[in-house]
Amino acid sequence: MPITVKNSQFRLDSRSTSYIFSLYLDKYPCHHYWGKTLPKDADLSYLAANRVAYRPSFTTPIPNTATFLAELQLEFSVLGNGDHRTPVFHAAYADGSTVSDFVYESHRIIKGKPRLRGLPATYAEKDSEAETLELILKDTLTGLRVILAYTVFEEYDAIARSIRYENTGQDDIEILSPGSMGMDFSGQDFRILHLHGDWMRERQIEYIPVAHGIFNADSKRGHSSHMQNPFVALLRGKNAAEQPDDYATENSGEVYGFSLVYSGNFSAVVEGSPQGGTRVVMGINPFNFSWNLKKGESFQTPEVVIVYSDKGLGGMSLRYHKLYRERLARGKHRDAPRPMVINNWEATGMEFTEQKIIDIAKAGSGLGIEMFVLDDGWFGKRDKDDSSLGDWFTYKEKLPGGLGNLIKTVNGFGMKFGLWFEPEMVSPDSDLYRAHPDWCLHAEGRHRTTGRDQLVLNLSKAEARDYLFDSITAILKSGNIEYVKWDCNRNITETSSRDQQHRHMLGVYDLMERLVSTFPDILFESCSGGGGRFDPGILYYMPQNWTSDNTDPIDRLRIQYGTSLVYPPSAMTAHVGKIKVGETGMNRFMHTCALAAMGFNFGFELDLSKLSEDERTQAIGYVKTYQSIREVVQYGDFYRLENPFSAATASWMTVSPDKSRAAAFFFQTRKRRNDEERRIRLKGLEPSRLYKCSEGAVPPNQKEVWGSNNGSQRPAYYGAELMEVGIRIPEDGYEYAARMLILE
Repeated sequence: MPITVKNSQFRLDSRSTSYIFSLYLDKYPCHHYWGKTLPKDADLSYLAANRVAYRPSFTTPIPNTATFLAELQLEFSVLGNGDHRTPVFHAAYADGSTVSDFVYESHRIIKGKPRLRGLPATYAEKDSEAETLELILKDTLTGLRVILAYTVFEEYDAIARSIRYENTGQDDIEILSPGSMGMDFSGQDFRILHLHGDWMRERQIEYIPVAHGIFNADSKRGHSSHMQNPFVALLRGKNAAEQPDDYATENSGEVYGFSLVYSGNFSAVVEGSPQGGTRVVMGINPFNFSWNLKKGESFQTPEVVIVYSDKGLGGMSLRYHKLYRERLARGKHRDAPRPMVINNWEATGMEFTEQKIIDIAKAGSGLGIEMFVLDDGWFGKRDKDDSSLGDWFTYKEKLPGGLGNLIKTVNGFGMKFGLWFEPEMVSPDSDLYRAHPDWCLHAEGRHRTTGRDQLVLNLSKAEARDYLFDSITAILKSGNIEYVKWDCNRNITETSSRDQQHRHMLGVYDLMERLVSTFPDILFESCSGGGGRFDPGILYYMPQNWTSDNTDPIDRLRIQYGTSLVYPPSAMTAHVGKIKVGETGMNRFMHTCALAAMGFNFGFELDLSKLSEDERTQAIGYVKTYQSIREVVQYGDFYRLENPFSAATASWMTVSPDKSRAAAFFFQTRKRRNDEERRIRLKGLEPSRLYKCSEGAVPPNQKEVWGSNNGSQRPAYYGAELMEVGIRIPEDGYEYAARMLILE
């Protein structure tokens, strides 16, 4: 059984980890251990009482004990009782007090995983896949109950944590900080890893040592944002006494991951306490937040998926990838090969004609591309980005034959058809805004700040959601549309209340759920000015996400490397973007762009009708190669080999689940002449299996460098050789050289 309870100790076991806490004084849930599996009869309940230290008189111990609440490693924390660290929960009560005291009331164990009402979350397809512990605490003075939920995905080696707050008292309660989870660790020998960035440079890796004080990765922008991702990891020091700066790495050491399944304002706090401990608190951002919890009502928090790895960041990523790919993403497209697309945006922007769109689609069809996606500019009177958002009807002056006729033409080329929407936004210059100016998020009497010449619709309004559902449904039913690119190009500024941003996000989720449920055959892809809302919450509705508006392959190496820490390749879309074309001979930059994109959901975003004959031949080679490896790169196990944040090289590989096939990609970001040997050990292969090695996507008139390894020609190599001896990457005088290795 994944969850066992003995006396006052609660134990959660997955395939290779144990998570243990107990009730101190039968009241307070205290965290003891999270790591590699411990013996079944291990009893750690003594640890709470052992945490006793002398404190001055201004810190009061728990009554009738010598233990201070500030000394305990708590599973749930509040303001009051002498704990001055960042609390998981904070509220204001009817008497004006903000002090709480929650103690254990009961618990229950549930087969499977209950749904989180109104929120995205991981799920169990069968009850046998998961088990859930609900630990119920109560503040007796106010009648507020707290239900701490722990779902163990035994085979996925992951735990999902969330909290439900239930008002069983007589008075309204104002929730000020509705954390989803908290966890206390002994010691501060950790390094924090978080993913920061901005537009065009999302999810850059940064390391910060845990120190005395508070680190907070957060968003106040209404969305998870380009600037921070709702994820942090703690990398434990390997040997603090002898090597104080030797922390967990890509391939070794202990890593603790925390990933919030939410797309709105969030906070991930890591606090080093004066007593030498480390606290992690994660959930909805308490900044500018409050929620009036009425008598008899409940508030459900988003969940945090926590993952432990004793095999470094790589081990953590493998666990997140498998869980998010298989038990967060949903629908028929979850396990299906994703189509190669050609999107017109980089080629035309909004300045296109119907004939130009047909020319690009026809050129894509000639290359073997499977889907054409019509981006922004097809609706209302949309010629530039200052009008028509919200007016979801075809722009007949631009598409005189109508959207239906264009779809039939594209289908006639043997291609599927996809369409761009930005449902959450409204242009001040639109029929919708003129009819309903009160439907946008705003503060009455205040200036309405525009971004990209648009405002944000208030999707906490049911009538706004109904309008969008009806108008988008009409378009999707008007022709054979098989893909939707759902964009969101600005953040939220003014709101009228402190609960409005969360209510708006719940409305966004509601609209997404209605549309994806109504159109289960359509593949939905999320976009937010590129990767501005690349988070687990969105993956519940849309199994893939446009990773960044930046399609420069060298920049993409870092963006995709950072993204891969949490998110699987099947969630990441990457295209050959706007590049100089029309060249004779090999287009080397196109080659680098293609290989940088080919490890993910691959496509093109340029004017294919302008390719030279040599470039067409080159592009056809990429299409055929990708078709041969697509299921490997989309649904295999992803391994990072070289880190572009610390070297002028980058490489990664994906191995099929049965380890029979693999594809590896190698890049350099500077010229290499008479350089040191570059030899890379591969990962994830079956040691005793023989693999035939060949260079993939070799451009015309270029010499293949593999199967030659270590200077000798051989028909095949053992997986053990490739992982222990490695493979030599030849130096290249081209600054942005890229190569691909196929193993089968």
